[in-house]
Amino acid sequence: MYKDHVLVIGDTHIPWEHPNYLDFCLQIQRRVKCQTVIHIGDLVDNHSFSTKWEPDPDLPSPKDEIAESKKHIAIWVKAFPFLRICIGNHDSRPNIKARHAHLPKELFRPFRDIWGLPKGWLDSFSWEIDGVIYQHGTGLSGDSAHIKAASQNRQSTVIGHTHSTGAINYLVSEKDRIYGMNVGCGISRHELAFQYGKDFLKKPVLGCGVVTDRGKYAQFFPMEI
Repeated sequence: MYKDHVLVIGDTHIPWEHPNYLDFCLQIQRRVKCQTVIHIGDLVDNHSFSTKWEPDPDLPSPKDEIAESKKHIAIWVKAFPFLRICIGNHDSRPNIKARHAHLPKELFRPFRDIWGLPKGWLDSFSWEIDGVIYQHGTGLSGDSAHIKAASQNRQSTVIGHTHSTGAINYLVSEKDRIYGMNVGCGISRHELAFQYGKDFLKKPVLGCGVVTDRGKYAQFFPMEI
């Protein structure tokens, strides 16, 4: 039996991930015997580096947020020593901030260097395994973002990004069957960094995804709240 199943971790927005999310992902990894692990993006929140929203003055300074985030990342690295990460829009905030300051690329630090990622953690905009594309979902929105991603890629696609959705939909044509999956997220919605959504009726869907049988099947695992 083919055992290289893929565990897909949702947006964590470190250092404001849910305190139970890491253990939940480990439990699903053991249950389904996943050997490959992908983080779908927005590993870190980078709240203080936002160029679109004014940072909350009650949240840590950029220096303090970086220091706290590195402590959290070290815990995740210990739990998942080998992992592939998709670069998300929040992960890219420092570079975007630098461009807004008109700094040339020569002064930018690579994502992995900023966070001191180990050799076992690989970073890229997207990954393809067994014909399935894994990408953060930047530029997509709404409940059907995962369907749009699969349709636009014209092959099965797994995303995160839109926190209020955890779902799988199959698309079938005369020639093939593909699916789009949104793996939800792993954030702690009561943190100050997420107070922008406190009055939204739709709340974040906590969970992770698994892809099995050489990319043929996908499953979403919701986390208890």
